[in-house]
Amino acid sequence: MKISELPIDKRIIDILLGQGIKELYPPQVEAVKHVLEGKSIVLAIPTASGKSLVSYLGILRAILKGGKALYIVPLKALASEKFEDLKAFESLGLKIGMATGDLDDIDISLEKLDIVIATSEKADSLMRHRARWMDRINVVVADEIHLLHDATRGPTLEVTLTKMKLVCPDLQIIALSATISNSLDLAIWLGAEHVTSDWRPVDLKYGIYIDDSIEFLDGSSKAILDRKHNIVSLTLDTILEDGQVLVFVNSRRSTESLAERIAKANIKLMKGEEADVLGELARKLKTKEDEPTSVGARLGRCIEGGAAFHNAGLTNVQRKFIEKNYRDKKIKCIVATPTLAAGINLPARRVVVRDLTRYDGNYGNVPIPVLEIRQMCGRAGRPQFDPYGEGILVASDDYQRRKILDNYILGEVEAISSKLGTEPALRTHILATIATGFAVSEEELMEFIDGTFFSHQNDLWRIKDKIEDMLEFLEEEELIRTDDGLSATLFGKRTSDLYIDPLSAVQLKKAIDTGEEKGADIIPLLQAVSSTPDMYTLYMRKKDYDWIEKVVEDMVDRFLLPIPEDVEYEFFLSEVKTSLLINDWMEEVDENEIVTKYNVGPGDIRNRVDTAEWLVYSMREIARLFGSPITEDLNHLVLRVKSGIKEELVPLVKLKGIGRKRARVLFNSGFKDIEAIRRASLKDIADIPLMGEVTAKSIKEQADSI
Repeated sequence: MKISELPIDKRIIDILLGQGIKELYPPQVEAVKHVLEGKSIVLAIPTASGKSLVSYLGILRAILKGGKALYIVPLKALASEKFEDLKAFESLGLKIGMATGDLDDIDISLEKLDIVIATSEKADSLMRHRARWMDRINVVVADEIHLLHDATRGPTLEVTLTKMKLVCPDLQIIALSATISNSLDLAIWLGAEHVTSDWRPVDLKYGIYIDDSIEFLDGSSKAILDRKHNIVSLTLDTILEDGQVLVFVNSRRSTESLAERIAKANIKLMKGEEADVLGELARKLKTKEDEPTSVGARLGRCIEGGAAFHNAGLTNVQRKFIEKNYRDKKIKCIVATPTLAAGINLPARRVVVRDLTRYDGNYGNVPIPVLEIRQMCGRAGRPQFDPYGEGILVASDDYQRRKILDNYILGEVEAISSKLGTEPALRTHILATIATGFAVSEEELMEFIDGTFFSHQNDLWRIKDKIEDMLEFLEEEELIRTDDGLSATLFGKRTSDLYIDPLSAVQLKKAIDTGEEKGADIIPLLQAVSSTPDMYTLYMRKKDYDWIEKVVEDMVDRFLLPIPEDVEYEFFLSEVKTSLLINDWMEEVDENEIVTKYNVGPGDIRNRVDTAEWLVYSMREIARLFGSPITEDLNHLVLRVKSGIKEELVPLVKLKGIGRKRARVLFNSGFKDIEAIRRASLKDIADIPLMGEVTAKSIKEQADSI
C-alpha cells in the first residue's frame, strides 16, 4: 500500500514522503488498518520491519482528534530516539516531551504536552503521584512489550498497563514486540488485535562460523581464512566490503580486548583520509570526559582504528558518542554486551554472536535465551544500505554447530512469562496499589491482581499465600493498616511516592533510628544505603578483603545496622566497598584513581552515585517525615553525593550552574562562600578559569538575591 493512499491527514503524508517513506511494508498494512480504526493491537514482527511507524500513525490519529498519548519505552536512550523521531511531526502543532527523570516529581509541565515519552518506571511513578492528566490519555504505546519477561523492568510495565486499563477504559493500547511464541497470549490479555509476521525488509542470512568458513542456512558458504583471529577476520571481511559489524560477547572485559584487536588490525587497512577522521573523533571523545580515565583512553585508541566497545562501564555521554558516530558510519564495528540489542536502533551488515552463555551470580554460566540471540541477529541488514544482513554464530566444534542450528537458528523462541509473582515485585506493587487507592480492601487487591498478565497466565490462588505474607510484612513494618480495609500509612505513602522497595524503606528507617541514638557518620550512612535491595553493590575481589575488613574493624561500633555473620557477611563487605567508592567520589578523589582502585568503569561510578543520591534523598525524606534530628546531616549528604564534593563546597554548589569543577576552582580562588561572591566584582569572578562572563553574571545575581 502506498503512503499516499492512507486515510490520514495529508500533512502527515507529506512529512512521511519527505522522509523517503513511500510504501508500507506488508506487516504494516494489516496493523495500520486496526490502528487507524482506534483498536488496540499487539504487533509482533522482526527488528526493522516498521513497528514504530505503525505506533506513530496511531498516536497522530488520536491527537488530531483532541487526544493525548503516552509512549512507554524500556530505556532512557530509546526515549531520546523516539523523541527525535516524533519531533518530525511538530509542524502539525503538536507538543512533544520526555519524562525520564526524578521519580519523586510529577512535573506539571507534562500536562500541556500532546505526546509524553516515558520509561516504564517514570510512567508508573506518574500513576503513583496521581498526575491529573494521566486519565486523559487516549492511546498508549508499550514499546518492547516482550520485556514483561524481564525480572527487573517487567513487573513495572505490567502493573502500569493494568492500572491504565482501569483509569482509561476506552484506552487504545499499541503494544510492539519482537517475534515471540505467545504474542497471541499478550493480545488476549490486553483485549487487542493480533498481528504477527516473520517478514523483513532486508533478507537475513543465518550462518555458523566453524573451521575457517561460514556455513549459511541456505547451503552457501564463505571462507574466512584466519582461524587464529576468527572474530577479527569475520569483522574485517565485512568492513572491506564497506559494511558495518556488531559483535556480541558476554563480558565487559571481552568487549574491550576484542575491540582493541579489531582496531589494531583495521588501522593497517585504512587510507589516510579515514585515519585522519577517526583520529579527530578520538580527540573529540577526550573533550567529552569530565575527568580523563584509563577507560576513556582505551576507548579512544579503539576509535582511532574504527572500532569501539560498548558496555555498562562507559558513561552515557561515551555511549551516545559511540552510537552517533556508528550511525554516521565513521565507526565501523562495535563490540558489545547483549544489552545493546535491547531497543536501540543500531543496524549492521553483519552481526557476529561469539558467546552463547553469560555469567549469572546465582547459577554460574547459563545459556542466553533464543529470543535475545534472535534480537542480536535481527540487527543485521540496514534498509536502504544493505542488500542482505548476516547473523553469524560461532561454533568451536561440530557438536556446538549442531546445537546452534537446532536451538538458536531453527528452534522456537521462548514464550514470555510474567515476573510479577516474585517477592520484591509483589511487595513493591502491592504497597503502591494500596497507597494510590487502586485497592482499599483485600478483595479489591485480589481483583486488581486478577487483571494482570500474571493472573492471565496463572491461577491466582497459587500466589494468594504469598500476597497474604506481603500484606503481613507491610502491616508489621507500619507501611499499611488493615484494621478497616486496606490503607497506607504516611510512611507507606511516602515510600510509594519515593519509588523505592518497601524493604529499602524499612532498612533506612532502622538506620535513622539508630543514628539518632549514637550519631550518624558518613560511611555508616552510606553503608545503610548500600544495604538496600535498590543498590547494586560492587563485587568483592580476593585482594579487596584485607583492606575492606580493616575499614570494618576500625569503625565496627559505628555502623547503623547489625553486622551479619556467615554467608551474609560477604554481602556486607560488598556494601562497605560500595559505600567507600561513593565516599571517595565525595572526597573528590581523581576519577581514574577510583577506576583503578575499585576495578570499575566511569559508567559504574555514575550508576552507583546516581542510585546512592536517590537513596540518600529517600533516607532524608523518611527522616524528615518522622522529625529525625539527622535530617540536616542528610541534606548536606544529598548535595555531596550528587555533586561529588567535600563538605566545604556545599554552599557553592547550591548555586545554579556550579558543579564539582567550578565549585573547586571558586573555592581555591578564595571564593569560599556566597558572601564572598556577593562582595566580588563581576570581572574578578569572570577571570577565574572555567567561569567566564555569562556564568559569573548568573552566580552574582543568585548570590545577591540570597
